[in-house]
Amino acid sequence: MSIVKPFKAVRPKKELVEKVASKPYDVLNSEEAREEVKDNPYSFLHVVKPEIDLDRSVDPYDKLVYQKAAENLNKFIEEGILIQEKEEQLYCYEQEWKGHKQVGIAGCFSVDEYQASKIKKHEFTRKKKEDDRVNNILATNANTGPVFLTYRSVERIDELIMANTHNEPLYDLTDEYGCRHRVFKVTNTNELVDAFKSVESLYIADGHHRAASASRVRDIKKENNPNHTGEEEYNFFLAVLFPHKQLKILDYNRIVKDLNGLTEKEFLDKVKESFDVAEEGEISYSPSTSKEFGLYLSKKWYSLKAKEGSFDKNDPVKSLDVAILQDNLLNPILGIEDPRTDERIDFIGGIRGLRELENKVNIGEWKCAFSMYPTLMEQLLDVADANKTMPPKSTWFEPKLRSGLFVHLL
Repeated sequence: MSIVKPFKAVRPKKELVEKVASKPYDVLNSEEAREEVKDNPYSFLHVVKPEIDLDRSVDPYDKLVYQKAAENLNKFIEEGILIQEKEEQLYCYEQEWKGHKQVGIAGCFSVDEYQASKIKKHEFTRKKKEDDRVNNILATNANTGPVFLTYRSVERIDELIMANTHNEPLYDLTDEYGCRHRVFKVTNTNELVDAFKSVESLYIADGHHRAASASRVRDIKKENNPNHTGEEEYNFFLAVLFPHKQLKILDYNRIVKDLNGLTEKEFLDKVKESFDVAEEGEISYSPSTSKEFGLYLSKKWYSLKAKEGSFDKNDPVKSLDVAILQDNLLNPILGIEDPRTDERIDFIGGIRGLRELENKVNIGEWKCAFSMYPTLMEQLLDVADANKTMPPKSTWFEPKLRSGLFVHLL
């Protein structure tokens, strides 16, 4: 059983939605966010990255930052920039980008189901990042950013969701990347809620820290509420839920600072022990299938193909491309044991293109780069079903959900 709960959303006034809707808090650093809002006092970044309204000397995790988040959210509501629905409601959220369309449901989802692993994870979370969102939620008393959920597609449910796109859109905006976002009020709420009762599990596609922090906040509020019933709003978190067949994962590429003391010839010779290597020249090389990789080194591209027997094809984690590269090259050859903490490696989302990799290597900032084949949605679900976790930076979902379209008050 999967619980989908309507809620009284706090959402932008229609004529201000394009100014309010913002990028997610975790795709921008503080300076980028400051630049983003320079001429826009309505941006929801003032709520999800409120350090932009404080002096640069203030630590982004200082309590003043969370106080500012609450102040800004309250101001937006008091000034009518954001309005609250009088009735509980679900929303249909459609995104269309570069010929790709995905249509999901925005609503609230059960912390109990998350804690019982009926809403499944595939990533570890970092305590500092969790703490940040916990403090934001407690200060604002709201879920200010949605978790990105998915479910194994069910044709009837997919059709019930799609039926709402024939309604008059509540919002229709196009972002700076050319992605069109349309939001509709759901008119078949009871049918959808009942239909999801037959869905055994949901999965976190993106937003593990938001989900984990909502769970921690529920436990805090439960402990402090002697009259807790389980029906309070804090028992549910904000998310948008999409069928898995519609979702698009982009490549998540790697760049590395040095060759771990090896010459280029020594490095390539070691790579050839686990990979078939072919020189591809100066034209950007993007793998066309799984188990293949691109290597950019000294202004040349090479193709790498994992040799038979170099990985466990029956293990849902070990057979991932990101794990094959880590286990056969990054760790044993380049000495990168933990890519979460090693400063000799960085990660570049595929939306930025392979030119980004080439430029960073060509100017001498990084020594080499690896282009990846995107992780498949089925692989993500298989890892979650096996109660395992994926290596860090395995998936880059695009398009991203906009923040500020819906707020869930606790």
